Amino acid sequence: MMQIALFGTSADPPTAGHQAILTWLSQHFDQVICWASDNPFKSHQTNLETRTEMLRVLIEEIPTSNSGATSNISLHPELGHRYTIETVKAARNYWPKAEFTLVIGSDLVGQITQWYKIEELLRNVDLLIVPRPGYEMNIEDLTRLQELGGGVAIAQSSVYRFLLLIIAKLEI
Repeated sequence: MMQIALFGTSADPPTAGHQAILTWLSQHFDQVICWASDNPFKSHQTNLETRTEMLRVLIEEIPTSNSGATSNISLHPELGHRYTIETVKAARNYWPKAEFTLVIGSDLVGQITQWYKIEELLRNVDLLIVPRPGYEMNIEDLTRLQELGGGVAIAQSSVYRFLLLIIAKLEI
């Protein structure tokens, strides 16, 4: 079955860190589906259309594989919705037989239990939490996600080391 990573971001702007995460995801999933979104829990300085265009440029700058194969990362702004469950439902229409993993940063772990229809969302996706410096996860939040029915995985140190290497190369 096709494994798809769903990577929505409310980043304002998307950064080299996001690009490194997308690169890592592209090496571990059949497809990586991206969109820019508005997070109802925060305010944005840049409008959604501009952030979508910034994300498009960031994706286009990701090198293709050594074999010259086309990247498996694609931007789908039409999937973006204020409520992630609606995004997942729309993705299911595109890829009805796929298994979905929703990728979130550790900064969202404390708020995700407040998301709209969180139990339904967690029945439809697995979660992959990417650690972010300065955003520690506490066991209570992770336990609550599992109690709500979520299949939760935390991207291990290999992802974090990969991100640091990419960012270090960009700073040289």
